Amino acid sequence: MTKININDELVGPILDLVRDLKNQGYQQGIDFDFAYCPPQWNDFTGESVARHTVFTFYKDELASWFSLKYKQ
Repeated sequence: MTKININDELVGPILDLVRDLKNQGYQQGIDFDFAYCPPQWNDFTGESVARHTVFTFYKDELASWFSLKYKQ
């Protein structure tokens, strides 16, 4: 299992990536999963957490391909 982070990308382009993976025959829950985390403000520490998305791939080959194709 490999996790790949995509930082500071809006939800629209992330969903386009997911749609592209599905159009290529990969199945969410079997080949990959993803979690979009919107930007957040921590009132206690006064710090913000930037938006990011974590893609989890269950096959290392797919993670490598995804990283080469989509990660900037």
